Amino acid sequence: MSQRMLRWTVYVLIAIGFAIACVFLSHWQFDRNASRTEQIALVEQNYEADPVPLDDLIGSDGRFHAGDEWHPVTLNGSYLTDQQLLVRNRPHGGTVAFEILVPFQTDDGRVFIVDRGWVAPGEGDTPDAVPAPPQGEVEVVVRLRPGERLPASGRGAAEGQVATIHLPTVAALVGGDDVVTSAYGQLVSEKPAAAPLGTFDSPTDDPGPHLSYAIQWILFAIMGFIFIGYIIRTEIVKHREEVEGIPAKEKRRRSRDRDADIEDELLDAR
Repeated sequence: MSQRMLRWTVYVLIAIGFAIACVFLSHWQFDRNASRTEQIALVEQNYEADPVPLDDLIGSDGRFHAGDEWHPVTLNGSYLTDQQLLVRNRPHGGTVAFEILVPFQTDDGRVFIVDRGWVAPGEGDTPDAVPAPPQGEVEVVVRLRPGERLPASGRGAAEGQVATIHLPTVAALVGGDDVVTSAYGQLVSEKPAAAPLGTFDSPTDDPGPHLSYAIQWILFAIMGFIFIGYIIRTEIVKHREEVEGIPAKEKRRRSRDRDADIEDELLDAR
C-alpha cells in the first residue's frame, strides 16, 4: 500500500471514529430530550390536579410512585414545630436562601415532611427571622416531591440545618420511626394560614436545547466526512499537478480556450 493510500485510510478511520462519537453524543441528547418531554407531560398532568388525601397516593407501605410527582395531596393533623429544620443554599429570588422543613404529624400518626417555603439569608449563618407555622389542628395542601440525594461533595450543615432534602437524614434528625422517607411536600396552602414565606416557582415547560444539540451532533458527523473528502481531493489534485507539470487550473483554461477556437473555426466555415 502506498503512503498516500495509507494516509487516506487513516483519514477515513479518523472520520469514522469522530462520527461514532458524534452519534453517541447525539443519542445521549435525544435521550435527555425524551426525559425532559416526559417531565413536562408529568407536570401538565399533575400540577393543577385536584388535591387527594395522602393515603390515596402514599399508603401504609410508604411507597411513592414517580408518576405521582407534583400531585397535590391533603394532610390533616398538626405541625411538630419544635423539630423544624433549615435547608441551606437553595436558589430563590436571585439569591441563595433557606427552605423551611417542618414535620407534620397526620391524624393517623404518620409524620410527613413539609417544605413550607423559603426565607432570605440573614447576616450570619441563619435567617434573621423564620415565620412560625400555624399551631394546633391544621389542614395542609402540598405537592408531592421525591427526596434528594446526599451532596456528592459530602458537605455537612450546621446544627438545625441540612445540606439537601435527603429524607432519611431528615428522619434521623426528627427522630421518629413513622416518618415518610419516600417523598415530601411543597406547601400550597394552610388552614388556618400563618405568616407567609417565599413561595415556590412553577416548574418551567421549556424543553431545553437537547433536540437541537442532537441534530447538531449528527451534522458534525456528516461534516467530518465532508472535510476528510475535501482533504483527499485536494491531495489528488496536487498530485496530478505534480505529475503532469501543469497546474490543473491552467490545464482547464487551455482546454476551454481550445474548445473556443474550434467553435470559432466552425462558425467561420459556415
